[in-house]
Amino acid sequence: MQAHIEKEVPRLVEAKDQGLSITIENLSGEVYESAPSDVKSRMLSELVGSVYATAPPVEKTRLVAHLMKPLGILSLVTVANGVFASIRFRGASNDFPVGIDDVQNVQASDVIALASYAQQVSMQAVNGLAQILATSPALMSSAAALILVRILMRESRKRRLNDGTQ
Repeated sequence: MQAHIEKEVPRLVEAKDQGLSITIENLSGEVYESAPSDVKSRMLSELVGSVYATAPPVEKTRLVAHLMKPLGILSLVTVANGVFASIRFRGASNDFPVGIDDVQNVQASDVIALASYAQQVSMQAVNGLAQILATSPALMSSAAALILVRILMRESRKRRLNDGTQ
């Protein structure tokens, strides 16, 4: 990991010397693109957790409901000590939304675990977060949300291009 960091620093210094602007969005995109797939997955989960941590309660319910959607009860029991299974047992389902009371005891670390598991089951669940984030001014005010949407949009574009060429 240290060798990777040392390789990136000269590129960034060279870019700055050439008068190119270095933004956190560009930097995060470069880091994400150069990361192995397991690290990419962890980065996405961490970004979802960061967005959740700063989200208003109503938006937290939307994030949790979206990530829970593709998972069955057995899956939810194994994630975050069953906190999401208890939400489902209290009545939240695909037809019944997650309530504000449901997310009061859900921590960002729980959502990170949920996002990680959701990626294993259905990457579409995580990709769909871009639409949820983009339609919420409250969520899009965080840097983590901007970075997450940018990464998800780029990944979606790459998949469409790959699907079209095969």
